[in-house]
Amino acid sequence: MISGHGGNSRELAAELGCSAEEITDMSSNLNPFGPPPGLLAHLRERLGEIASLPEVEARSMIRDFAGVHDLDPGQIMAGNGSTQFIHALPEMLGTRRALIVAPTYADYADGCRKAGIEPEYFLTYEKDSFHPDPDRLSRALYGVDTVFFCNPNNPTGVLTQKSELEDLARDHPEVRFVIDESYLPFVPGGEDKSLSKAGLPNIVCLNSMSKFFRIPGLRVGFLIASRQMIRAWALHMQPWAVNSLAQEAVRYLMQHRPGIQAFVRRTRRDMEEEREACAQRLAARTGLRVFPSAAYFLLARIENGPGSGQLCRALGRERILIRDCANFKGLSERFIRISLKRPQENQALLKALFRLLPGETSRESAVMGQGA
Repeated sequence: MISGHGGNSRELAAELGCSAEEITDMSSNLNPFGPPPGLLAHLRERLGEIASLPEVEARSMIRDFAGVHDLDPGQIMAGNGSTQFIHALPEMLGTRRALIVAPTYADYADGCRKAGIEPEYFLTYEKDSFHPDPDRLSRALYGVDTVFFCNPNNPTGVLTQKSELEDLARDHPEVRFVIDESYLPFVPGGEDKSLSKAGLPNIVCLNSMSKFFRIPGLRVGFLIASRQMIRAWALHMQPWAVNSLAQEAVRYLMQHRPGIQAFVRRTRRDMEEEREACAQRLAARTGLRVFPSAAYFLLARIENGPGSGQLCRALGRERILIRDCANFKGLSERFIRISLKRPQENQALLKALFRLLPGETSRESAVMGQGA
């Protein structure tokens, strides 16, 4: 497993001798406006559910999810977060040769290696703002049986058009396309951009409830594929994979649609405005190259000055945690990822970066002087 996921606020707090609550964690891609109103109160009322076994295959939760998304329940499997599926899929698919579109989330490679497979990589280029070239990707797919594709992608924020992915899947029916749509709820109109209803037998979609609804501790996600695949894969799944409170959370989110839809609209609107404002200020004042993003995180290149590790340590001393992207395949110590939060916290980050990266000639000395 890769060392250096986001969300290590407890580790930083221990180093600084403070509480984790005092750390502004901008390294983990969670919706700062969540959880939705009413959800936590509902879970508190249902806390007694943990005294009994949960529904063994979470069928009620699956039916509710299917109804909201206009899907066939027989094409859905529920699990202990989308990560469970990422680690199980290479074995479930009988993968022999895997291709990962990168830079991207490290767990796709971890899942392949657990199955004894060393994955290959299709690297996207900075000069293209990390957009994958469909023709070049199509050529790279020959001889591959499984491709992992995050859409929108983490950490680049790139959203690939639904039609491009459908065309690739049609042109390569022998290849299974695992499309991780964990960040698609952050995209306005994301429901219409999902591949879950493409109707192609070689597409597998992953859906995470953790990020947008901010319930990562409950660990709940969905896999959407053909009925034939779901029947075969049921043999690989452990019983009671989704705990009682996670099932309650999903059922609440699916059954309280007017309030949840209002939360989704409001969140998307506020995120889009805040993301664009922060990206413009960062690019104008710090010299960072900020890449366009469809999600609520920003990938940036440090054009001059310190490396990513040094800058992250300097911010850490100010109790701000961002993601050092040096360990992403295809990136380097010049890249950072910022997971935006509420406006007040974003402003605190901007001010810190303005101090640490003050100008073209003095950026490096400014951070070096912080005692890194």
